[in-house]
Amino acid sequence: MSGGVDSSVAAALLIAQGYAVTGVTMKIWDGKATSGVSNHHGCYGPGEEEDIEDARKVAQNLEIPFHVIDLTKEYRSVVLDYFCNEYLSGRTPNPCVRCNPRIKFGALVEKNASKRTRI
Repeated sequence: MSGGVDSSVAAALLIAQGYAVTGVTMKIWDGKATSGVSNHHGCYGPGEEEDIEDARKVAQNLEIPFHVIDLTKEYRSVVLDYFCNEYLSGRTPNPCVRCNPRIKFGALVEKNASKRTRI
Protein backbone atom coordinates (compact mmCIF):
# COMPACT_ATOMS: atom_id res chain seq x y z
CA MET A 1 0.00 0.00 0.00
CA SER A 2 1.26 3.43 -0.89
CA GLY A 3 -1.26 5.49 1.04
CA GLY A 4 -2.63 6.77 -2.24
CA VAL A 5 -6.03 6.35 -3.80
CA ASP A 6 -5.28 3.33 -6.02
CA SER A 7 -3.96 0.97 -3.36
CA SER A 8 -6.51 2.18 -0.79
CA VAL A 9 -9.49 1.60 -3.08
CA ALA A 10 -8.08 -1.76 -4.19
CA ALA A 11 -7.82 -2.87 -0.55
CA ALA A 12 -11.36 -1.68 0.21
CA LEU A 13 -12.77 -3.47 -2.85
CA LEU A 14 -11.03 -6.71 -1.92
CA ILE A 15 -12.38 -6.50 1.64
CA ALA A 16 -15.89 -5.87 0.28
CA GLN A 17 -15.53 -9.03 -1.82
CA GLY A 18 -14.68 -11.07 1.28
CA TYR A 19 -10.91 -11.37 0.88
CA ALA A 20 -8.54 -11.31 3.85
CA VAL A 21 -6.36 -8.25 3.18
CA THR A 22 -3.07 -7.18 4.73
CA GLY A 23 -1.48 -3.83 3.97
CA VAL A 24 2.21 -3.90 3.16
CA THR A 25 4.50 -1.06 2.17
CA MET A 26 8.22 -0.80 1.69
CA LYS A 27 10.65 1.61 3.28
CA ILE A 28 13.33 2.46 0.73
CA TRP A 29 14.60 5.93 1.63
CA ASP A 30 17.66 5.72 3.86
CA GLY A 31 17.29 9.25 5.20
CA LYS A 32 20.30 10.58 3.31
CA ALA A 33 20.06 13.97 1.70
CA THR A 34 18.85 14.19 -1.86
CA SER A 35 19.74 16.92 -4.32
CA GLY A 36 16.95 19.45 -4.14
CA VAL A 37 14.06 18.85 -1.79
CA SER A 38 10.59 19.25 -3.22
CA ASN A 39 7.05 18.84 -2.00
CA HIS A 40 6.49 16.15 -4.63
CA HIS A 41 6.16 12.71 -3.12
CA GLY A 42 7.92 10.31 -5.42
CA CYS A 43 8.71 6.80 -4.39
CA TYR A 44 12.12 7.81 -2.98
CA GLY A 45 12.79 10.77 -0.73
CA PRO A 46 11.95 12.61 2.45
CA GLY A 47 8.19 12.40 1.84
CA GLU A 48 8.29 8.65 2.40
CA GLU A 49 7.49 8.84 6.12
CA GLU A 50 4.33 10.82 5.40
CA ASP A 51 3.32 8.33 2.71
CA ILE A 52 3.86 5.41 5.08
CA GLU A 53 1.79 7.14 7.73
CA ASP A 54 -1.01 7.71 5.19
CA ALA A 55 -0.97 4.01 4.30
CA ARG A 56 -0.99 3.10 8.00
CA LYS A 57 -4.08 5.30 8.56
CA VAL A 58 -5.89 3.70 5.60
CA ALA A 59 -5.13 0.24 6.94
CA GLN A 60 -6.34 1.30 10.39
CA ASN A 61 -9.58 2.68 8.91
CA LEU A 62 -10.08 -0.56 6.95
CA GLU A 63 -9.23 -2.54 10.11
CA ILE A 64 -6.56 -4.63 8.40
CA PRO A 65 -3.04 -5.56 9.55
CA PHE A 66 -0.28 -3.32 8.24
CA HIS A 67 3.44 -4.03 7.83
CA VAL A 68 6.35 -1.81 6.83
CA ILE A 69 9.21 -3.79 5.31
CA ASP A 70 12.64 -2.14 5.39
CA LEU A 71 14.30 -2.49 1.99
CA THR A 72 16.70 0.44 2.20
CA LYS A 73 19.83 -1.67 1.65
CA GLU A 74 18.33 -3.64 -1.22
CA TYR A 75 17.06 -0.47 -2.89
CA ARG A 76 20.44 1.22 -2.63
CA SER A 77 22.35 -1.73 -4.10
CA VAL A 78 19.86 -2.76 -6.80
CA VAL A 79 18.35 0.56 -7.90
CA LEU A 80 20.39 3.57 -6.79
CA ASP A 81 23.82 2.13 -7.53
CA TYR A 82 22.59 0.98 -10.95
CA PHE A 83 21.08 4.41 -11.65
CA CYS A 84 24.25 6.28 -10.68
CA ASN A 85 26.54 3.97 -12.67
CA GLU A 86 24.37 4.18 -15.79
CA TYR A 87 24.03 7.96 -15.54
CA LEU A 88 27.76 8.43 -15.07
CA SER A 89 28.31 6.24 -18.15
CA GLY A 90 26.23 8.65 -20.23
CA ARG A 91 23.07 6.56 -20.39
CA THR A 92 19.55 7.47 -19.27
CA PRO A 93 18.55 4.82 -16.72
CA ASN A 94 15.01 3.97 -15.70
CA PRO A 95 14.98 3.06 -11.99
CA CYS A 96 11.52 1.45 -12.23
CA VAL A 97 12.90 -1.18 -14.61
CA ARG A 98 15.13 -2.41 -11.79
CA CYS A 99 12.85 -1.68 -8.84
CA ASN A 100 9.61 -3.30 -9.96
CA PRO A 101 10.83 -6.86 -10.60
CA ARG A 102 13.67 -6.96 -8.08
CA ILE A 103 12.43 -4.84 -5.16
CA LYS A 104 8.66 -4.29 -5.30
CA PHE A 105 7.74 -7.74 -6.65
CA GLY A 106 10.91 -9.50 -5.50
CA ALA A 107 12.49 -8.53 -2.18
CA LEU A 108 9.26 -7.05 -0.74
CA VAL A 109 7.29 -10.22 -1.41
CA GLU A 110 10.11 -12.42 -0.07
CA LYS A 111 10.65 -10.42 3.14
CA ASN A 112 6.92 -10.15 3.81
CA ALA A 113 6.46 -13.90 3.28
CA SER A 114 9.30 -14.74 5.68
CA LYS A 115 7.90 -12.30 8.25
CA ARG A 116 4.47 -13.94 8.12
CA THR A 117 5.79 -17.49 8.51
CA ARG A 118 7.80 -16.84 11.67
CA ILE A 119 6.39 -18.22 14.91
